Amino acid sequence: MTECDVCMHRCRLEEGRTGLCRARKCIDGEIKSINYGQLTAMALDPIEKKPLVMYMPGSYVLSVGSFGCNLRCPFCQNYEISMAGAGSSAGAETRADGAEDDAPAAETVYVSPQTLAEKAEVLKGEGNIGVAFTYNEPLICPEYVCDTGSLIHEKGMKNVIVTNGSVTKETAAKILPFADAVNIDLKAWSPGFYKKVGGDLQTVRDFIALAADNCHVEITTLIVPGENDAPHEMDGLSQWVASLDENIPLHVTRFFPRYKMSDRRATDVKAVYALAERARLNLRHVFEGNC
Repeated sequence: MTECDVCMHRCRLEEGRTGLCRARKCIDGEIKSINYGQLTAMALDPIEKKPLVMYMPGSYVLSVGSFGCNLRCPFCQNYEISMAGAGSSAGAETRADGAEDDAPAAETVYVSPQTLAEKAEVLKGEGNIGVAFTYNEPLICPEYVCDTGSLIHEKGMKNVIVTNGSVTKETAAKILPFADAVNIDLKAWSPGFYKKVGGDLQTVRDFIALAADNCHVEITTLIVPGENDAPHEMDGLSQWVASLDENIPLHVTRFFPRYKMSDRRATDVKAVYALAERARLNLRHVFEGNC
């Protein structure tokens, strides 16, 4: 057994088995990334789409994603790639629990860090400030973030990371020196909610605190009706964020039916605005999203 130290799951993998993220595998006795540079999406996005509204507003960022995620949110907006596994060229995968993984195979194109950095530089003329690692969970492959991020900094450009923040302090220490701006999903203020999606609230809190000491941070909370929309949760969440820095922007975002929650109703717009108002009692910069 070899233990992966990238996230809080710390999957212990036998030879040939893949972690819960579907992106890391035990090969020759070592845990290796199998989604390194394997991109499923690439687009030049407005920085506000990340969402980052208080970091270089009006600019664009070359946004890329791969496949896999270490959480299992039933409301995932990008489940087609976050819940996907390696393509057929990698062979059948076996999960950490020994069962064959029935995840759909991702369609990918390999893009090296050097090629991606060069592409980012070419797009400077269109307002591009650098690279955003986003769409799926980028930090399950910290190697690609660090290798590309180093080259982006050499070119005088910026690195943006959009993440669930569910990684170990060791992983945070590796990637944060390359991060200029981070948007972190703080999905709820309930440990029980995080348990439902396969995560851990304290891990995310630790990551947010570390990130806030290293780079520009904004936080997103997707409001799912009946799951994390209690007013006292927003009170606790916003009070804790304010204890770090009352100037950290918080995005209170509307849920739309998606993935395994396609039978749910969208969040009432009035509920989003009401929760945002509660957050404003503690934080200076609160933004409603998807309304």
